[in-house]
Amino acid sequence: MQDELKLPLQQIRTAREYTLSLLEDLQPEEWYQMPSPPISHIAWQVGHIAMAQFRLCLERLRNLQPGDWDLISKNFLRTFAKGTVPAEDLSDYPKPDEIEAVLHRVYDAVLKEIPNYEEHDLEVPFRNPHPIFKTKKEALFFSAQHEMLHAGQIGILRRLLGKSPVR
Repeated sequence: MQDELKLPLQQIRTAREYTLSLLEDLQPEEWYQMPSPPISHIAWQVGHIAMAQFRLCLERLRNLQPGDWDLISKNFLRTFAKGTVPAEDLSDYPKPDEIEAVLHRVYDAVLKEIPNYEEHDLEVPFRNPHPIFKTKKEALFFSAQHEMLHAGQIGILRRLLGKSPVR
């Protein structure tokens, strides 16, 4: 693997380890509890992390490939897309174990794909740049930053559920 990819990959791994530590002691029903006034719930946060990592590290960096829809469904992407509003209706969401399964499948695919990205291609600006990042390498870094942002929200939601902080 190219040296250029070691740091973003390490940050992606570190962010995921922290996110998973926040989920370890949660009961399934806690995933859907929202504070008052309703803002968000853990299920939406975790699903959104999986959706964003798929878009940032796979779809945007190498375009869609055969088998990608085995990782994550179009409905999952729509449910947890940017701009969606977390709903209190549990029927709108997969069960926690299904959300976690998608989170793990996408992450495993990302870990498998990142070493294959070409070093010379990492700094080439996207034709369709994102407001926050312009290159593939920046997209990888943003994936880790984005996950940590949502892990922070999970941490707050945990505290509102009466859970102790993880760190």
